[in-house]
Amino acid sequence: MTSYRYGEYQDGPDPLAAPYDVRGALDEMGDAILSGSTPLDALRDLLKRGLPNAPGRRGLEELLRQVRKRRRDLRQNTRLDGILEQARELLDRALDQERTELFPDPSDDARFREAQLDNLPGDTARAVQELSEYDWRSPQARRSFEELRDLLRREVLDSQFKGMRDALANPDPAAMERVRQMMAALNEMLDRDARGEHTQQDFDDFMRDYGDMFPENPRNLEELVDQLARRAAAAQRMLASMTPQQRAELASLMDQTLQDSGLADQMRRLGDSLYTRRPDLAWNSAERVGGESPMSMGDSVSALQELADLNDLESSLRQDYPGARLSDVDEEAIRRALGRTAVDDLQALKQIERELEQQGYLRRNRGKLELTPKAVRRLGETALRRVFNSLESTRRGDHDQHDAGAAGELTGSTRQWRFGDEQPIDVVRTVINGVRRGGGAPVTLSVDDFEVAETERRSAAAVCLLVDLSYSMALRGTWAAAKQTALALQALVASKFPQDSVQIIGFSNYARVLQPDELAGLEWDMVQGTNLHHALLIAGRHLDRHPDFEPVVLVVTDGEPTAHLMRDGTPQFEWPPSKETLELTLAEVDKMTRRRATLNVFMLAADERLRAFVDEVARRNGGRVFAPNVDKLGEYVVSDFLRARRRS
Repeated sequence: MTSYRYGEYQDGPDPLAAPYDVRGALDEMGDAILSGSTPLDALRDLLKRGLPNAPGRRGLEELLRQVRKRRRDLRQNTRLDGILEQARELLDRALDQERTELFPDPSDDARFREAQLDNLPGDTARAVQELSEYDWRSPQARRSFEELRDLLRREVLDSQFKGMRDALANPDPAAMERVRQMMAALNEMLDRDARGEHTQQDFDDFMRDYGDMFPENPRNLEELVDQLARRAAAAQRMLASMTPQQRAELASLMDQTLQDSGLADQMRRLGDSLYTRRPDLAWNSAERVGGESPMSMGDSVSALQELADLNDLESSLRQDYPGARLSDVDEEAIRRALGRTAVDDLQALKQIERELEQQGYLRRNRGKLELTPKAVRRLGETALRRVFNSLESTRRGDHDQHDAGAAGELTGSTRQWRFGDEQPIDVVRTVINGVRRGGGAPVTLSVDDFEVAETERRSAAAVCLLVDLSYSMALRGTWAAAKQTALALQALVASKFPQDSVQIIGFSNYARVLQPDELAGLEWDMVQGTNLHHALLIAGRHLDRHPDFEPVVLVVTDGEPTAHLMRDGTPQFEWPPSKETLELTLAEVDKMTRRRATLNVFMLAADERLRAFVDEVARRNGGRVFAPNVDKLGEYVVSDFLRARRRS
């Protein structure tokens, strides 16, 4: 009998887990978007702050702060001349031991040797070079000098190949011979790759023979080249960060050590290949570092390599360059700098960005981030909810229309569907028509098959909201409130008055109809002109297309008209407003009056000319003038619309 045991799934993320709910993230973005930010800026701000309602999860801002702290600590605790100090100490010890051995000897040879030691160059590298052929009398001094040479050999190789210092801790001619063979094989592999002859099998064979020398375990030649090039560039930056005297002394020590080890030619070939493949690395830039404790050469290179990684990491975490995405952030670099939990935090942030697109709230159009209609609807609902919450807090009454949106009582009859019908579809009659036309299964429907259930006629409104997009709206800080108001009104009509026809019209030097899905990402126009004349022309056409609808026209502006549309279709701007601009605009106001359309104007500035103009509009049209505070604009517009709908 087969038995089964069940337990918690351990092999990675739960494959049956529900998709990440990003509605909270979208609402967080919505606050910024409704305040005037673009979708891209709102997403960046959200990622900087971190996950909503997720305590303990760090955002980009916190990760960036920790990266900068780590970089600051490294700079304050990195001393690059430690190898020179160690080399000088070992050299002085060997010289002292040799002089101690020579002092009791009265021979001329002992005096000659002392003179040789006294006349050694002060430069450590040149002194080591001159002593390379010296026949030491003191066994202790010989051992100290060999210890110095072993140290230099280990440190120079460790500066190029991470981890080589420990591998060469015990001097062994066979170990050095293996290093020479590895260098030759590596250069040969790079040469084959440059000729296009390299294969993955070549790399696998190389790693089988020498993989213990590469503790980072690269998976292919590209990864190996990247690791070696980054370390070689860090070694160059170490030299560039020293004083000229230190740089010359250490460079000479390195060259001499490589010559003595028989690696100079191979190392030169490797350096040329790495530079050719990765010239983008900062090979010779200096780092400002300082510390109290001296560091070995390998550790100094590792510190500078980490500093370079942190610089790149900071740039990608800032996300302030064109086309920036979280996928640009190197997770391995995050792990090296801040640990595994930081990688988890980064992945959670990437999930937000990914899910916002996968769940249909964001899309990228030619590299530009845009909100989808689905996201705009949600933001409109949020804006409307804010307005209603404000209305309830000021006790202006209950604006929840329980029967809003109904198309009227059913009459029992049906008719063929026509474009623009808002009555409910009669599903049964529609399917029957499809069966009759098709004559069998499967049933396919055409446009001619659809029938709608006739209803009693209910009053409907043709709504026009005219929103000023001119530069002055941004200067006065009123643009965000106007955008929120447009979104709220669009959401109100769509959800509670679907039989109504709403049109949002933006105007600056020109006027244009604004589609619902562009409202949230809409920005003000950096142009001169408040062309209310053109906006009223467009609004009039909308009302004329709906002659049986109740006309509702709302105007939001912070300035008097300063532009009009000329006969050739170009705008004419003039400030102060020309007589022609005012006459043409008021002529459109009179046309609205003849259409029985009441214009209610919401003015967002206390300018005298604006007040005089709107007073004239009210006198001619009979509409009302409001001067709300900017943060109350949505309440005023929505309340006025609801008042007009109740009256109808």
